[in-house]
This record gives sequence, structure tokens and C-alpha cells, in this order.
Amino acid sequence: MANSSFLKSSIAKKVAMALSGLFLISFLSLHFFINLTSVFSEDVFNMMSHFMGYNPIIQFVMQPILVAGVVFHFVMGFVLEIQNREARPVSYAKNNGAANSSWASRNMIISGLVVLAFLGLHFYDFWIPEVVYKYVEANPLEPTRYFGEMVHKFESPVRTGIYCVSFVLLFLHLWHGFNSSMQSVGFNNKFSKSLHKLGYAFAVIVPFGFIFIALFHHFNQ
Repeated sequence: MANSSFLKSSIAKKVAMALSGLFLISFLSLHFFINLTSVFSEDVFNMMSHFMGYNPIIQFVMQPILVAGVVFHFVMGFVLEIQNREARPVSYAKNNGAANSSWASRNMIISGLVVLAFLGLHFYDFWIPEVVYKYVEANPLEPTRYFGEMVHKFESPVRTGIYCVSFVLLFLHLWHGFNSSMQSVGFNNKFSKSLHKLGYAFAVIVPFGFIFIALFHHFNQ
């Protein structure tokens, strides 16, 4: 009975974590699209960033939901990791987990922690200065400031390097996480194979797309 109760609880947590991860992927997609425009058009990037930065629905509804989703996803990850370790009767060393699973699947908690640290840096670099600019200093509207602010962030080779390494780990996290989330929600039909391919493509294109954007602005200053 205890094992059955644990199984049900674990499955529920995995489903909840998978759904929160899929929600965060939608935000990541939008964020990538907006940042990608900075490579092709300074004006378009400024226009979209200004809209996102001053739209009340995005600022006061979607943004808190996003923060809650991030916190929930990572908390659930830690909880599941602890449960898995407590429920595992034999260590990975004795089970030779390396022979049966990928590095990404065995180290989701590590890549997740690095991604979480990167999000902290990202908030420090962009979100906090934006809050200070708008609500603390109460500066007037300046719709053309965003491109220059972003390019300045990638002037430092150290910061650019940190961003690139973080996105490589995000790639590993997404590569395993997408497949795991599909299993958790029980998605298995005639469309699942195509959706898995789409998920793997997303796991490659978006993180390495972000790396391209960072390097593009770093080397074009």
C-alpha cells in the first residue's frame, strides 16, 4: 500500500512538473523569437521589447505567472530527485546507471541548477535594471533604448561565455526533459513520434540560437 501510494504521488508530481516545463517552453519560444529579431532589425526589436515592457497584462498578469511557473518547476524537480534517491534501493554505482541512461537523464538536477543560476543572472542583468528604470527612478518612456542595453550586456567576453555555457546545459536539460515530459503525461499515439522529433529540434535550435545571438552581438560591437 505504501509503495502504491508513493507511486501515485510520484506520478502526479512528474505530470505536474512536465506540464509546468511545457508551459515554460512557450515562454522560452517567445523570448527567443524577440531576441532573434535583434540580429535582423534594431527597430523591430525595440518595438517588441517596448510593447512587452509596458503592456500591463504582460507585466502584471503573465510575468507573475511565469515566475510562479519557474519556482514550481524547480521545486518539483528537487522534490522528485529526493524521492527518487530515497526510493532507490541500490546506488547508481552498483546499478551501472551510465550503461543504461544518458548523462543528461542522470544529471537533470545538475543542469537544472545551472539553468536556475543562469536565470538568476538573467534577472540581475535585465529584469532588475528594468524595474529600477521604470518604477524606482521613474524615467520617461524611451522606446529605442532596448537594443543598446542588450548589446552592452554582451560586450564582456566573460558574461558572453557564461551565457553560452548555460545554454549548452539548457540544451541537455531540454533534450531529456521534453522526452520525459511526454512519457509523464502519457502522450503515446500516431502523432507522438513527430512530436518527439519536434521536441528534439526545439531542444537544439532554441539554445544554440540563443548562443548565436549572444556571439553575434559580442563580435559586432
